[in-house]
Amino acid sequence: MVELKTAAEVEAMRVTGAFIAELLEDLAQRAAVGVNLLDLEQRARDLIAERGAQSCYWDYAPSFGRGPFRNVICLSVNDAVLHGLPHDYVLRDGDLLSMDIAVSIDGWVADSARSIIVGTPRAEDERIIEATEQALAAGIAAARPGGRLGDISAAIGAVAAAYGYPVNTDFGGHGLGRTMHEDPHVPNVGRAGRGMELKPGLTLALEPWLAQGTKRIVYDRDGWTIRSADGSRTAHSEHTIAVTDGAALVLTGRPA
Repeated sequence: MVELKTAAEVEAMRVTGAFIAELLEDLAQRAAVGVNLLDLEQRARDLIAERGAQSCYWDYAPSFGRGPFRNVICLSVNDAVLHGLPHDYVLRDGDLLSMDIAVSIDGWVADSARSIIVGTPRAEDERIIEATEQALAAGIAAARPGGRLGDISAAIGAVAAAYGYPVNTDFGGHGLGRTMHEDPHVPNVGRAGRGMELKPGLTLALEPWLAQGTKRIVYDRDGWTIRSADGSRTAHSEHTIAVTDGAALVLTGRPA
């Protein structure tokens, strides 16, 4: 069931979103050559505890994972793109790191992801990160009242196609609010004019993710970490948004 949020509830989600944005910015500044992923995980735990927030990942046990998940953030490196388990890995020059986190504050959830390059960037890595960010921006722009859910999916998919990247449909965006995953599912490719009508109060996590060479995925032995099947590099960008009477409101926008 899709639940439309009141203006006050959207504002409560905006509080959570602002915290997530600050947390991801903090980690992005700390993610340097020589830093261990476990240190970033611990920093995320500390910030969540200091804020009095609750991790949406801890004890998460969906059908696709080998759960329960026992971390507060997903950290995926290079060819890993989703659900990366923080582990004993020291970041190297040129690594592409994707960070994905969802938390709840006072009962309201926000979810966001960001990809960065550690140390010396490679042009092809900058390009795929740019593609996910542009696809996300296009999806947000399409989230207008009176439109259709397919408009968002089509906008995201069109950007991926323009960059020449294939799109996987196993995982995509989703509704959220009181919990991390609510209806509807938002594929990263679709047909404009199709699907449910977009109405004010609809809150969504839009999350285009791409691999440079394939749309096929494989799982690590940990049962969680998802990688590109061909070993090509990946990127992931995500914001929590709210449909309004006009342009969509981004609840997890980066700090100024």
